[in-house]
Amino acid sequence: MELRISHTTEYDYSAPVDYALQKVRLRPLPSSMQEVRDWSVEVMGGRIETSYVDHYGNHVDLVGIERGAQKLSILARGNVQTLNGTGVLGPVFGRAPLWHFVQPTLLTMPGEAIMALPRISNDPETRLGSLHELSATILEALPYEFGRTNVNTPAEEALRGSHGVCQDHAQVFVAAVRQSGIPARYVSGYLMMNDRVDQDATHAWAEAYVDDLGWVGFDISNGVSPDERYVRIAIGRDARDASPIEGLRMGSADESLMVSLQVQQ
Repeated sequence: MELRISHTTEYDYSAPVDYALQKVRLRPLPSSMQEVRDWSVEVMGGRIETSYVDHYGNHVDLVGIERGAQKLSILARGNVQTLNGTGVLGPVFGRAPLWHFVQPTLLTMPGEAIMALPRISNDPETRLGSLHELSATILEALPYEFGRTNVNTPAEEALRGSHGVCQDHAQVFVAAVRQSGIPARYVSGYLMMNDRVDQDATHAWAEAYVDDLGWVGFDISNGVSPDERYVRIAIGRDARDASPIEGLRMGSADESLMVSLQVQQ
């Protein structure tokens, strides 16, 4: 399936900004599940200062704002050919070793609520089914509801609050899977929805490492494994590692953010 994606992020400031730097992860990752046909990242009100590949294999652009500007716009767009691998990415290894994805982070540190979730089976014959059962258990315990959590909400807090979005579902899943000693990681990306083209935000899901299969994806929010409707853009141990855009700025100006996203065939 060939997907056309256009993703605009606009920052408006109430006063001129002397300095701001955004870490932008908006270039899809090439893999066995997707081929990037063409892709560009355009900046208005600033410029790409430098680019590099981080230790997870994510392409990162460092975007700086023009001195004194009050608006910064980042447009990522292109075409990606995807395949339906039923969620199986395979035994793909980067510079980060598997044991790195077993370690907790501040956002995925387990507490009593996460520790109470079912552990993953040690039996290779039932391990995959056990992961799917965990995904379903998390969605039941943490129904999708926008506005109750934010980008800095830890997985344990989201689960205790019993409401969350795809970021929370993925982080809870990652934290729970690691309790069984299984590597797990967070994935940010795009999802083509069947009932709409315009969307408000990127999507997020999780991957667990399964012996003999490699990395396998789980979209907890939708109760499925990623198929040809999904495009991976970044990975990490948690949402912060794989955030499409994060940054800092100096000054007291108020900031407003608007996101425009279209994903379609």
